[in-house]
Amino acid sequence: MMDTRSQLTAFSTIIRKEVTRFLRIWPQTLLPPVITMALYFVIFGRLIGERIGPMGGVDYMSFVVPGLVMMAVINSSYSNVVSSFYSAKFTKCIEEILVSPTPNYIILAGYIGGGMLRGVLVGLIVLLVSLFFSPLEIHNLYITVLVVMLTSLLFAAAGLVNAIYANSFDDISIVPTFVLTPLTYLGGVFYSTSLLPDFWQGVSMLNPILYLVSTFRYGLLGFEDVSVFASLIGIFILALTLLMLCLVLLEKSVRLRN
Repeated sequence: MMDTRSQLTAFSTIIRKEVTRFLRIWPQTLLPPVITMALYFVIFGRLIGERIGPMGGVDYMSFVVPGLVMMAVINSSYSNVVSSFYSAKFTKCIEEILVSPTPNYIILAGYIGGGMLRGVLVGLIVLLVSLFFSPLEIHNLYITVLVVMLTSLLFAAAGLVNAIYANSFDDISIVPTFVLTPLTYLGGVFYSTSLLPDFWQGVSMLNPILYLVSTFRYGLLGFEDVSVFASLIGIFILALTLLMLCLVLLEKSVRLRN
């Protein structure tokens, strides 16, 4: 049984490894999402936005900024954990960690923390880039910070689940391609759900990313498509559920040991 000091040492070691990993290859981990979001700002915000006009009481460029920041946080948090953990699983490094005295919740916290750090860092960079296209207005700082942290936590945990069940490097790209991308584009990033017919509004309510984007948009602009309080509660419950699932999978070493 490890004492508290040893647990903190183990946690900080995993965190440092994760941060060093994505900072060492920053042209691949930090730069691409920033360039992609900048193109979205130019094409959707500047070129198309001028023809669309105001949405939700604000100009279209300001409207899409929260959604694009959330998109960057989601993709970065998810991809960091799924690629890092699966690489450790593929090289069997994770087996050495699992047989060590390190508690599974420390392993979980280390990988999730690394994913959250990358997600928040990329989101912050994208938010700074958005200043070149639209002035930054923060309606509620506490909600803004809270939803970013919960979003990065949620998708870092989802990335870990994907990595645990993946059998090949191809498997870690299936969920981002066929699940995250469609849900993100249909999650109110580029439009308000109030513009949809009643049936499609109801369908959109099944999309968890809609609640993330809407809550973050409220934090920045004060505009919401869904209840902020209900969204925060739902995001927290979903994140907690995924964390518990991750811990159970680590405890049982599901697909982690031969």
